[in-house]
Amino acid sequence: MRKPTCFIPFPQPLYPARFVKRSNRFILYCTLNHTGETVRVHMGDPGRLKELLHSGTIIYLSFHDSHSRKTNWSAVLVEDPHTHELVSLQTTLPNKLIDRSLKANELEEFENWSYIQREFTKGSSRFDFLLGQSNEKLAVEVKSVTLQYDGVGYFPDAVTDRGRKHVHELAQIAKEDGWHASILFVCQRRDISKVKVADWIDPAFAKALGRAYENGVKIQARSCEITLEGMYLSHPIPVEVEK
Repeated sequence: MRKPTCFIPFPQPLYPARFVKRSNRFILYCTLNHTGETVRVHMGDPGRLKELLHSGTIIYLSFHDSHSRKTNWSAVLVEDPHTHELVSLQTTLPNKLIDRSLKANELEEFENWSYIQREFTKGSSRFDFLLGQSNEKLAVEVKSVTLQYDGVGYFPDAVTDRGRKHVHELAQIAKEDGWHASILFVCQRRDISKVKVADWIDPAFAKALGRAYENGVKIQARSCEITLEGMYLSHPIPVEVEK
């Protein structure tokens, strides 16, 4: 099994700015370092991110000259004001990294499984990946982790009814003949050595994950390396689940 080398570059140059305020889940206001102008910014990560988005925090933006967009700027990275680590704000990047790595058979967690498709519907939910092995199938759901305390990554950083529903349905899938299920946490920062459930934020999700684990759902995690050029998928890290 080769060491994963999957890298996804950021398609546009990044511009450093300072965070001013967040008007709603998807809109920020930031002051550009090179012009001093305060601009309206699209925020792809709807999480709370209260530990990251402080007034004056360094944030890296990309510019999009498009008339079809409501904002010309997008938030790409933020520098943790406490640790100065870069944290990705691109919620689609983890799935892209996993997609490429699965197609190249670079993930030891799934080395005996073949890639079938990305995004498939089973029951009333859509899941990220479908893998196959002989007459068996594996449903894989990817979750992004940005919340970190003392080297431990926590998920979720806000109550997630959708995430809880996914976990519940994966537990049901794992009980079916010929089916398996897996949750893969992808840490969008390099300073996380293990992942735990943020049960003080969403106790219902924590309980659902514990039940899923008992029902045979595989729960795994991967670290990432973040640079100003892009994002690398890195090594496996442990997940602690309370039964």
